[in-house]
Amino acid sequence: MIPTVFRETIERVHGEQGRQWLVMLPSLVEECRARWSLELDQPFENLSYNLVFPGRMADGTSIVLKVGVPCHELITEAAALGLFQGAGVARLIDHDAPRGILLMERVSPGTPLFKLQEGTEAARTAAALMRRLWRVPPSGHPFPTHTVWFRAFERLRNRFDGGSGPFPSELVAKAEHTFAELDTSSEGNILLHGDLHHANILFSEKREWVAIDPKGIVGDPGYEIGPFMLNQLPLNSSESVMIEIFNGRLSIFSEELQISRERLARWAFCYAVLSALWDFEEDAEWSDTIRLALMLERFG
Repeated sequence: MIPTVFRETIERVHGEQGRQWLVMLPSLVEECRARWSLELDQPFENLSYNLVFPGRMADGTSIVLKVGVPCHELITEAAALGLFQGAGVARLIDHDAPRGILLMERVSPGTPLFKLQEGTEAARTAAALMRRLWRVPPSGHPFPTHTVWFRAFERLRNRFDGGSGPFPSELVAKAEHTFAELDTSSEGNILLHGDLHHANILFSEKREWVAIDPKGIVGDPGYEIGPFMLNQLPLNSSESVMIEIFNGRLSIFSEELQISRERLARWAFCYAVLSALWDFEEDAEWSDTIRLALMLERFG
């Protein structure tokens, strides 16, 4: 039932906690099945950090059951879904987020954006969804700020006695400085999706485009384009092709979101370096992301 690659990812990322969770996973899934009277199919393919099943409730409602190693990220995902209340996102039916369990509606047909749109059309769809989702976070919210996420730079410095380890020192220093400037100049933080890219935007026959897997992060709106900028890229293409793609996406986002191209480019650059640092922390491949960061650096 548990795919081998998924098991390896959980053990690599979560260590002993992950191994203990994997032992308990079959009984946890059975508990969910009984609790909500679910009929579950085989898990989706291409899993990352959570085991995700399609299925049905007793009344025939199509659902998705997500089960992951308990962490704050799943708590904030449930909180974000609850706050959005189905407006631009998959609806949250029920959850036990402290135990890593979310029960959601299944988007039908659920075709991801990258299979239906490309280029500027896909960027416009993403921008429209961003505008629909963004809102002022409620007081006492559980969501982290982008400042918390950018502490990855501090962790890198601590790990290498103030150095940048395997990463180009000038690039890391520039990303740190650029983020500090963007953070200081922010005119107000809002609730963002936090991971809105081509695979997390699905087509719904009832509601057109909806987002899945919100991280729930409070930050500057310019931060939001980062994941989309790095997604669905022809990494084996020439640099000129990649630059043209970045140019097109930045133009669309600037026009649709009413944020300057330079500011968006600087956010995308910072996010690319941050993403590479996260990959490094999880022992995943990060060199391609650094190459993208070097290209994005030119725009800011």
